[in-house]
This record gives sequence, structure tokens and C-alpha cells, in this order.
Amino acid sequence: MVEANGITLYYETHGDGPPLVLILGLGADVSVFQPFVRDLAAHHRVLAFDNRGAGRSAKPREPYTVPMMADDTAGLIQAVGMAGADVMGLSLGGRIAIELAVRHPELVGRLVLVSTAARVIRTPRRFLVMHVLTRIRRGGGRYPQPRYAFVRQRQAAERYDGRPALSRIHVPTVILHGRADRSTPFFLAEELRDGIAGSTLVPFTGGHRFLLSGDERQRFHDELAAFLAT
Repeated sequence: MVEANGITLYYETHGDGPPLVLILGLGADVSVFQPFVRDLAAHHRVLAFDNRGAGRSAKPREPYTVPMMADDTAGLIQAVGMAGADVMGLSLGGRIAIELAVRHPELVGRLVLVSTAARVIRTPRRFLVMHVLTRIRRGGGRYPQPRYAFVRQRQAAERYDGRPALSRIHVPTVILHGRADRSTPFFLAEELRDGIAGSTLVPFTGGHRFLLSGDERQRFHDELAAFLAT
């Protein structure tokens, strides 16, 4: 645990090698992503943590914002001495990573944006999925997320529009995104590519969680390794 930006954050570090900060998505905590973290830790020193409102981190009841969560991340990075690390953000974590690169560019080496976008499109399917998830306790791991905390995270994601900030990102950036992603349609990944100068978009055939299972899991790690080796 560490105090960062006025709250307590739970974190873990795994592996050796170049530092890599992993920012998780809506409702997620480190206990759910252990296999993924182990894969990353084969080649990196991975800093993985529970965002405010999730897992073993503090769950304040006041509204959350993406900039607030980026400042949480910055405080954690500074507290554990990993300034200049590469940063990977998944889904909501990608929005947090975008804000981190804008607000604290000195802390970010390279940026990896996965299944994410600078804004949320409220499609009918997304509305239905969010409605269902809001009505149940979130979390598939050992630390279920209280409903109010899930709502706070969801509202932070939905109220964020990072498009004006994209031109202020000046670190090497890769965008990894599934063409079949119905939660975050592929054109939003193209919007990221067009907004971040010099960024690269790598398409996959799968959906929002393409990186976690199936045939594309290994390709994801290969593409990640190639980018981080540059």
C-alpha cells in the first residue's frame, strides 16, 4: 500500500527488466489480472495496481474523474521510484494513461493504449451492458467492487473527453485494438491514431478483451515486445 494523491492505493511489482506500469480498466483489480501480469513480468518489472474504487485501494464516495485517477497514478509512480517507465493502459486505464502522458509527461517513457479511446460512445449495446453491470456487484476476483464505486468509475469514463489533449502527447505511442470491439468501436482507435502525432495503430480481429485469450494473445505480446524494444 502507498499514499498517493490523498488516498491509499494497493500495488504489486513483479519481474525484472525495463519498468512497465499497467493501468487497469473499469471494475478490474490486480487479483483478476494475475496471469496477464505474469506474462508481462517475464520481460519487465511490472507495476500493477488497483485504481481508486477497485480491489484493495481506497473507495471514496465523492465523484471520480479521469484526471484525478491520472494524478493517483503519478503519485504512485513517484512513490515507488519508477519515473520514466513505459505505461500501458487498458480500456478506462487507457484514458487514465492518456491524461498521465499529458499532465505528467516526465513520468512516461512510451505509451501503450489497448482497447481504449479518448471518449465514450454511448451505443445501445454499451448502455445495456452498463445498466446490467451497475445493478450488480462488480468484480470477478477476490475483492468484489461495491456498486457505488463501479458507478463512480463508470461516470469518470463517460464524462471524459480527451480529444483536445491528444496533440499534447509527445511520447512514442502504439494503439492495439480489436476490429470486433463493440464496447469501444474501432473508429475510436483510428481517432486516437490521428490525434497523437507519430502514433501507430495495430489492428487485431478480436473484441474488447482480445489480448487475454485466444489466438491473438501471443500476437499481442509479440507486438508489445517489438514496440517496447524500439
